[in-house]
Amino acid sequence: MAWMIRDVPKASRPRERLLSFGPESLSDHELLAILLRTGTKDESVVQLAQRLLRHFEGLRLLKDATAEEMTNIKGIGPTKAAQILAALELGRRIHQPGYAERYVIRCPEDGAKYVMEDMRFLSQEHFVAIYLNTKNQVIYRKTVFIGSLNASIVHPREVFKEAIKRSAASVICVHNHPSGDPTPSREDIDVTKRLAECGRIIGIELLDHLIIGDQKFISLKEKGYV
Repeated sequence: MAWMIRDVPKASRPRERLLSFGPESLSDHELLAILLRTGTKDESVVQLAQRLLRHFEGLRLLKDATAEEMTNIKGIGPTKAAQILAALELGRRIHQPGYAERYVIRCPEDGAKYVMEDMRFLSQEHFVAIYLNTKNQVIYRKTVFIGSLNASIVHPREVFKEAIKRSAASVICVHNHPSGDPTPSREDIDVTKRLAECGRIIGIELLDHLIIGDQKFISLKEKGYV
């Protein structure tokens, strides 16, 4: 028979422990249980949270789950899915500076920091263009395409037409390696050289092409390819 949260001493319940000792004292499933609020007739909210995390193999995959994927799990309805998605989106937005506090990229480390948490766990390659003004402030960011990097797919036209539209002074291109290893491939280098050449012709500099791995990155500018 499943135990219910009401059977747990009040001081030991996730919400009460969070208020007494801070959110850092709780496990992942306990924090998730607070978002879910209630369990089902067959299991407590803590057990439901544990099962949800097991289904997605932890927070890493849960953060990219859709509402449909969540509601396919017994005990997770539209309301609970919406609560989780809202919390995840707030977390993402905290790491994205708003217009009034535009992010400045002065070096490869700044660029990697700007995208690392969004891109390090992606299961497919995402090619992203970051557009900067004359002060190296980010004015726009666009995912140009999703899929394996190929020079015939990454057309400079798609990267630089947005730069012209946004009156960008320069561009930084970024893509991730789902393997976690940011070592550049031949295709990565070829694409970089092609983009850099087109940027010189147009007059919008390609400042760098960053490859994102798992908590590490490589700058193709530092490697001499830009």
